[in-house]
Amino acid sequence: MNFDFSDDQKLLRSEARKFLEARCPLKKVRGVLDNDASSHDHELWQELVAQGWTALTLPTEHGGLGMTRTDLCVLAEELGRVLAPVPFASTVYLFAEALMLAGTEAQKAKLSAVANGECIGCLALSEGPGEANWNRIEAKVAGGKLTGVKQPVVDGLSATDALVWAKDEDGIARLYLVSLEAEGVTRSAFRTLDGSRSAAKIVLNATPAEPVGTPELLQRLLDGAAVLFSFEQVGGADRALEQAVDYAKERYAFGQAIGSYQAIKHKLADAYVNNQIARSNAYYGIWALDEGSDELPQAAAASRVAACAAFWYAARESIQTH
Repeated sequence: MNFDFSDDQKLLRSEARKFLEARCPLKKVRGVLDNDASSHDHELWQELVAQGWTALTLPTEHGGLGMTRTDLCVLAEELGRVLAPVPFASTVYLFAEALMLAGTEAQKAKLSAVANGECIGCLALSEGPGEANWNRIEAKVAGGKLTGVKQPVVDGLSATDALVWAKDEDGIARLYLVSLEAEGVTRSAFRTLDGSRSAAKIVLNATPAEPVGTPELLQRLLDGAAVLFSFEQVGGADRALEQAVDYAKERYAFGQAIGSYQAIKHKLADAYVNNQIARSNAYYGIWALDEGSDELPQAAAASRVAACAAFWYAARESIQTH
């Protein structure tokens, strides 16, 4: 196994980084963060669509580029570096992936709309505080109509369509494809602690719903998304460390750069080690995902846990350094 990107993927990363550094400065991110009325940066989203990013892993017969999930991880890392305020993860890692894995031919036709940016997707699991698990789900489907309340739903304000976790008439929880523009749907903003991603409360009242795949689809979907999210986190952790190192070199105290003091250099060295551990686990995760390995659940968990720890530590110590 070669735990590194290919030369072509490294070129893709370089071009993606140049594009995002030019199109997504921190000022743009803060503009969305501080604006309660804005669900995402619409201009940046359209630019990503025009670049073909939403079409990257989609099948060519549905307007996609047919590239691998490893290629997608390259973009995920760069999106994480700039905290891009767009519904890319919800649409590509979750919604489109579910349709590719288990959608009917009629459902897969929606992938063309994902590729051209007309369709934004989201995943509606939670119904309030606490872990979302099957025995706490009250949303139900009867006669092809879904009724229930989902909150918070990340990117639920931006989305045109959703995958909603609900129980069928036999009490089995599974995913359903729902148009958020259909009758019986109402949405409102839902404030969370993390303002970098918009969230919504979605109320569904006898809304038409189509089952997608088997009940096992959700776990496979979450495992794959965990790997992709870990690359976003690695990108963010690396950027936080870079900013801290740059500042430590230029900020002077008592006649010396603060980076020369052990209290600073040791914490930055620890952040570097954490980031490399997270990257290694992320590589393991994408190998398992692209190969369809039985190790995916373990690899996804390892990559997500390591990435969460690395990003938290790097962000914390970057703040402390500044």
